[in-house]
Amino acid sequence: MENDNKHTWKTKLHEIIYEADTRAGKLFDIILLIAILASIVLVMLESISSFDEKYHAFLNVSEWVITILFTIEYIVRIITVNKPIRYITSFYGIVDLLSTIPKYLSLFFVGSQALVALRALRLLRIFRILKLARYLGASNQLASAIKASRAKISVFLFAVIIASVIFGTIMYLVEGAASGFTNIPKSVYWCIVTLTTVGFGDIAPVTPLGQFIAAVIMVMGYGIIAVPTGIVSAEYTKASNSKDKITKEEETQLKTVTLNTQCCANCLAVKHQDGAEFCHKCGCKLHYD
Repeated sequence: MENDNKHTWKTKLHEIIYEADTRAGKLFDIILLIAILASIVLVMLESISSFDEKYHAFLNVSEWVITILFTIEYIVRIITVNKPIRYITSFYGIVDLLSTIPKYLSLFFVGSQALVALRALRLLRIFRILKLARYLGASNQLASAIKASRAKISVFLFAVIIASVIFGTIMYLVEGAASGFTNIPKSVYWCIVTLTTVGFGDIAPVTPLGQFIAAVIMVMGYGIIAVPTGIVSAEYTKASNSKDKITKEEETQLKTVTLNTQCCANCLAVKHQDGAEFCHKCGCKLHYD
């Protein structure tokens, strides 16, 4: 009986902390996001010397309160899963740890509290609250298009590197150290900056021939930006057209499949279908009566 009660409170805490389908779970995540935003704002305000001098005590106490709350949350997340090491070594587990320890490190290393800005990564949890998992199909389609284009893009980037080396060497010979092109690597750096239309302006050609070559590189830059975009767009269109060819029956099945935010307490797997009783990854029961 005691084990059942223990299992019940752990299950309820797990649902609140790891899932957003219930009212309590959604409320917890919203409060968590507000706390994360508040913490980031506090760190930003603390970096303003005039503001920090005036309200340093308030900022410090507020940050410690939030850090302690996040520490408790991190510990609770560990004790409510069957295999804590999986959470600790997961992406969110590492982010949660990195966003909690900076304030403690500030006791030993001055300035390390600025790393609390890492908590911005925790805002990724908003995907669970808004249930954006259902829209991941479009992002997966884009990822597939980029993956299908990797060979063409690799060849293109290789050609750009070769062009940068060639033009960089030419500019080194034409301009020389007097214009800031002191060596070939620095000249290649200038060529890449110019070719990508960034143009820092730290190095600039002076001779008419050098300026002409620079103008050619700048014009090439616009074409270089357009090429990989066109490659990926073509693959994306191809993937979209193939997706449109699915049967009406398959389309109906896809529409009826709805994902929720249920999180397996055993393996932390997510993206379970509504009504699922068992984890699609490890087969463990998702919820206990």
